[in-house]
Amino acid sequence: MNAALTLVSHALCPYVQRAAIVLAEKGVPYRRRVVDLAAKPAWFTELSPLGKTPLLLAGDAAIFESAVICEYLDETLPPPLHPRDPLERARHRSWIEFGSALLTVIGGFYNAPDDAALGSKRDELARRFGQVEATLDSGPFFAGAAFSLVDGAYAPVFRYFDVFDTLRDFGIFDETPKVRAWRDALSRRPSVRGAVSADYPTLLLDFIRRRGSALARMAAGSELELASTGSRAATDARRAAVSA
Repeated sequence: MNAALTLVSHALCPYVQRAAIVLAEKGVPYRRRVVDLAAKPAWFTELSPLGKTPLLLAGDAAIFESAVICEYLDETLPPPLHPRDPLERARHRSWIEFGSALLTVIGGFYNAPDDAALGSKRDELARRFGQVEATLDSGPFFAGAAFSLVDGAYAPVFRYFDVFDTLRDFGIFDETPKVRAWRDALSRRPSVRGAVSADYPTLLLDFIRRRGSALARMAAGSELELASTGSRAATDARRAAVSA
């Protein structure tokens, strides 16, 4: 593939992160162009029929939807991040779809209007991560030693909790040690760390504060305690200080 690549992005979009991670894993140069989804420019709506990010421009061709973009990149650029075996590849695609469903639950979590609704979404997240726990093996990644498209799909899921953890210890991962280890391994991956800007945690916290939700009220008076995303050590230190 020789066409110049442009990833049309939004700063907080987890689906953009998926594409950015895959591009980084492939080691190909690309341009990133950020759009304001609250005031979509005409050129963007013409190229993106659904009006969503990410949008990949490959020369004059526009490709939309993150799953399609990631599959296209994996089919056209080495190294392959999907398994060769068709059945295992289908299983990976299934768990990517599960990761998309998790993002929907996360949206319900930060939009929950009161403590009862927040607790219900917290329990749903813990239950769903329990389902993920049951499918993980030795790690450090979803399929063992090899980084895959599944890992690229779940890294943005876990990134939300780096900010949530600064507000309260919700205990969502208390019963899922394999998921915790997977989350930690992904947080250290250069492609994952580089998928967002340095101010992503602050931007996400500001976004949460504007939701008018139970989590927004927690965030209203808080100061962001993570200097960068993926800092599990900083979160653990904060918890230790609180409990001391």
